[in-house]
Amino acid sequence: MAIELILTESVEGLGVEGDVVRVAEGYARNYLLPRKLAAPVTEAARRRLETRRRAREEQQKQELEKARALVAALEQASCTIAVKTGAEGKLFGSVTAGDIVGALKAQGLELDKRQIELPEPLRELGVFNLPVRIHPEVQATLKVWIVEE
Repeated sequence: MAIELILTESVEGLGVEGDVVRVAEGYARNYLLPRKLAAPVTEAARRRLETRRRAREEQQKQELEKARALVAALEQASCTIAVKTGAEGKLFGSVTAGDIVGALKAQGLELDKRQIELPEPLRELGVFNLPVRIHPEVQATLKVWIVEE
């Protein structure tokens, strides 16, 4: 026999949050219900699900606004990193995403080093435009200057 449930979270291979699905009683009783991945189809469950959806949308909207404000600040900022160089302008070491985050922190901008899309450390002097992924929907370009000490 099958039972109808509302998914309270996305379940791979079954559906996304809010879907009404028909599953075997054993699957519902032993897996979905104990893990709170689903709830019986009732009006109260639908209201709870709708409330959670609205709260999540509001939180996502606030995060997007914060991300856009940070992008505006990053577009205005430029990051200058002074490094030691040897003969012929060769760098001793390299400039990593951690170094860039540290320089931005000194300017009052908070980023995580994983947000800077740097495929490999920078090993030469110059100006670099680096993509920064602030939010899945928002990306900025940061201008990084690497200069001699």
